[in-house]
Amino acid sequence: MAKLVAFYSRADENYFGGAYRYIETGNTEKAAKMVAEATGADLFKIEQKVPYAADYQTCIAEAKRDLQAKARPELAAMPDDLDAYDEIYLGYPNYWGTMPMAVYTFLEHYDWSGKTIHPFCTHEGSGLSRTERDIAQAAKHAEVTKGLAIHGSSVDGARAAIEKWV
Repeated sequence: MAKLVAFYSRADENYFGGAYRYIETGNTEKAAKMVAEATGADLFKIEQKVPYAADYQTCIAEAKRDLQAKARPELAAMPDDLDAYDEIYLGYPNYWGTMPMAVYTFLEHYDWSGKTIHPFCTHEGSGLSRTERDIAQAAKHAEVTKGLAIHGSSVDGARAAIEKWV
């Protein structure tokens, strides 16, 4: 069966260990492309229909509001089904110890019976936090493997760690 790398990533202004800077490609997207290269998997970017603001402070306020409301933002697109895949590599940034709410929208949409989810996240110090458990709760019946946490500010040098993990 084929493999899929589904990921949520954000470009624009981002936080890097105490400083803000604008990036054209999000850290999780960079990691997702490395995972896809290492596994031969297809790529699917989880995108909100109404994206968060480009400004970092505004973005985190919007994302925190969605987290507190347990919102499920509408996505720009979704695969019709995941029947062709038995292994899904799920990438996301760590937002306050969990995943962005759009990732929950994605996970709660499908039947995960017989599927294995391999989580990986980018972060600036919080690691995987409770995300493996959150995935298991949102993706009922999936097998969730031990995830990989990548410092977002170090993602460009993470290829060896990603290849070892996959």
